[in-house]
Amino acid sequence: MGRSSKLYNKDLAPTPKNDKKWGWFEIFNVWANDVQSLFGYTLAASLFLASGLNGWAVFLALILAGFFIMWLVNLSGKPSVKHGIPYPVFARVSMGVFGANFPAMARGLVAMFWYGAQTYAASTAVALLIMSVTGSSGSGDFLGMSNIMWISFIFVSLFQVYLFWQGIDLIKRFLNFAGPAVYVVMIVLMLAIWAQAGGGLLSEVGEIFSGGARSGGFEGLGSFGAFLAVFSIMVGYFAAVVINFGDFARFVKNEEEMKKGNLWGLVGNVIFFSFITLMITGGTIAVFGEYIAQPTDMVAKVDNMFLTLIAAFAFFSATVGINMVANFIPPAYDLANLIPSKINFRMGGLITAICGFIIGGLWVSVITQMGMFPFVNTLGAILAPVFGIMITDYYIIKKEKLSVSDLFDARPRGKYYYNDGFNHKGMLAWIISGYIAVGTVWPNILIFDGLISFFANLGGGGGYAWMIGAALGAIVHYAISSKK
Repeated sequence: MGRSSKLYNKDLAPTPKNDKKWGWFEIFNVWANDVQSLFGYTLAASLFLASGLNGWAVFLALILAGFFIMWLVNLSGKPSVKHGIPYPVFARVSMGVFGANFPAMARGLVAMFWYGAQTYAASTAVALLIMSVTGSSGSGDFLGMSNIMWISFIFVSLFQVYLFWQGIDLIKRFLNFAGPAVYVVMIVLMLAIWAQAGGGLLSEVGEIFSGGARSGGFEGLGSFGAFLAVFSIMVGYFAAVVINFGDFARFVKNEEEMKKGNLWGLVGNVIFFSFITLMITGGTIAVFGEYIAQPTDMVAKVDNMFLTLIAAFAFFSATVGINMVANFIPPAYDLANLIPSKINFRMGGLITAICGFIIGGLWVSVITQMGMFPFVNTLGAILAPVFGIMITDYYIIKKEKLSVSDLFDARPRGKYYYNDGFNHKGMLAWIISGYIAVGTVWPNILIFDGLISFFANLGGGGGYAWMIGAALGAIVHYAISSKK
């Protein structure tokens, strides 16, 4: 078959049919954990408060974003459901068997960064739990964190490694527990806040819905511009998982189960979670006289020990869940793809955990002071064209025809060997579209004045980086590859 040790190990190999055990509920909980994380709550609440739009417009933008993401992941997931292959192996079709290493590592770097950030976020929930039980706020200050925060951070880091080390089946069970558990806690928290706020909650929610509650970074965009900004920000939030959704879709029984899970997991979760977030946000303003963005800060203010404990546990579970989904499993595959003979899935995960521990440990004292969003937007802009290239190549250029055996063949006769293992057309499309996409974040790098003006005024720059990059990747790759 031409299977090469440079391209193959058992973790990268197609998932056997008897190991395809995931149904729609597992996919639902992949997205539930993504939506319900601490960052997810803060983002949803901020969009209602900062956009200046009425609540119905924000809801509409969020729902449309949910349907759009669903469409994207159905496209990226279908080849993996059909052939049982993870993202870095699928990338070989359009980039070449060795060229795929570059987009795989770009995705891995994004994941490692966010792994450290989410580990820190989950540790704040554990710290809240410890402080509630002990009555201590901790002491000391090393790299911006107290001793309790460091204990919490180390605990979360070790717990995630343990969970990952047990394999995909335990991760699946954890996700299936965490997704519903968080909803139960969020509903209880909403009712508790409502009980304290009384009629004031509905009044504050009404003000938020009118668009007059707060204003933020959306001034000057106009109503339509703000609507597009909410839409694009929500798309950007899920963008990292979109490209590597095949890492999970490979375990799904069939395409119908995947689509059902994506519908309820994305659209359903976005609607329900946004509603709960809106009600809780209105309640915090009514009860505490201020908008509280961080869920752990809000829970800490609720004078109920039992609620504090279960909420802290639920937020910890959900944030660990999204870390598994978006930031732990993807780089494990990406690193394994680099040197399959030396790095397996577990070793890739361990490397990710070490890098993430360093990033999370420096989160307060260094990274948040540097301005993380330009960095993340830049990585996203670099990565986004790969999605457009892969999808266009598979569905339009190759008409959904794929040779699995050639994906692991490092010989020149292999179908995806192209030129020395690189598809120069795919790589060129990535360079061109990636350069312009990065220009949406840093307009001054663009050569032509017209491009600088265009992208500098495009909705505030980097907010549209991912969608622009993905669209350009598709267009440029098709234009280059369609020429004989």
